[in-house]
Amino acid sequence: MSNGMHAGPIPSASDGKVGGPASMAVYGRVPGPKIVTVPLLALRPGESPRSGGEDRAHIAWLAETDGPLPPILVDRRSMRVIDGMHRLMAASLKGREKIDVEFFDGSPADAFVRAVQANVTHGLPLSQADRRAAATRIISSHPHMSDRAIGESTGLAAKTVAAIRRRSTDAMSQLNTRVGRDGRVRPLSGAEGRRRAAELLAEHPRATLREVARAAGVSPATAGDVRKRLERGDGPGPTADGDIARVRGAAQVRRRQHVQMAPALVLEKLLRDPSLRHNEQGRWLLRLLQHNAIGAQERRGLIAAVPHHCEAAVVQLALHNAERWESFAQDLEKRARVVDPLGSRRISGKC
Repeated sequence: MSNGMHAGPIPSASDGKVGGPASMAVYGRVPGPKIVTVPLLALRPGESPRSGGEDRAHIAWLAETDGPLPPILVDRRSMRVIDGMHRLMAASLKGREKIDVEFFDGSPADAFVRAVQANVTHGLPLSQADRRAAATRIISSHPHMSDRAIGESTGLAAKTVAAIRRRSTDAMSQLNTRVGRDGRVRPLSGAEGRRRAAELLAEHPRATLREVARAAGVSPATAGDVRKRLERGDGPGPTADGDIARVRGAAQVRRRQHVQMAPALVLEKLLRDPSLRHNEQGRWLLRLLQHNAIGAQERRGLIAAVPHHCEAAVVQLALHNAERWESFAQDLEKRARVVDPLGSRRISGKC
């Protein structure tokens, strides 16, 4: 994300909030924003328009800067960083525990537009490919925005946005979306829309159903049904073989990427770590990790012990728990990006 002064709409006079992209033509430093100091570990990486992630060299350069850096922009509800991941990681490298924050109030779709605006107008610039990808997404989430407005937000010419819109509209109408009588774009694939709604509800639990519906491209009724299913502990929609394959595939990718030692050795190292053993939450985590550690022999024995009439229920519960552990791992991995921005730590040595 970018690292200069913020651009965006004028905040309300009462508390300096930064709103959504309703005033996209307004650029420059917002007058009198309310700045608060927030612990670094309370923040989470947001959805960046940068396909290549953060630039380590830029982080290191910022960490060597003596002067103060501008506040970062954070979604108030989710505590996800909208603009300023490079500054956040630089602060972590310098040993800081807190950072100045300006809060954003708006929908997840508006937050993405705000992130693109910030990265286009200052700091480390977005690549041409990233700006085009951002324009494609904004056309889908904000179809009412003009080509000129999207161009100003993404740093593209209005003619370029118009061409992207024509290609996007043709592709969407044929492949995965439709425009309803209310003028809103909705996916023809209900499963994809429900999956996106579930992700948004998890990231923004206090978002309204209308906000989630607009960002996911589904109806408010569908967003409400997804919320009810998640509250019951179910998936966003009816379980299908494709969903099972997706969960298994994602887990296999993460295993290949992150497990560099045998799981049994990793668990043994964690069990010896005093920082986990000497506090209640740490001991609870160790118990959970122990109880969920099964080898090939134990797995075969457990499978044989499941009666046929219980197989479907056990499969559903096992997949549900696997998704919860996967979400836990993702959140922990995102925190690690803040604590160790250059990725210098490994499983060997200190945990």
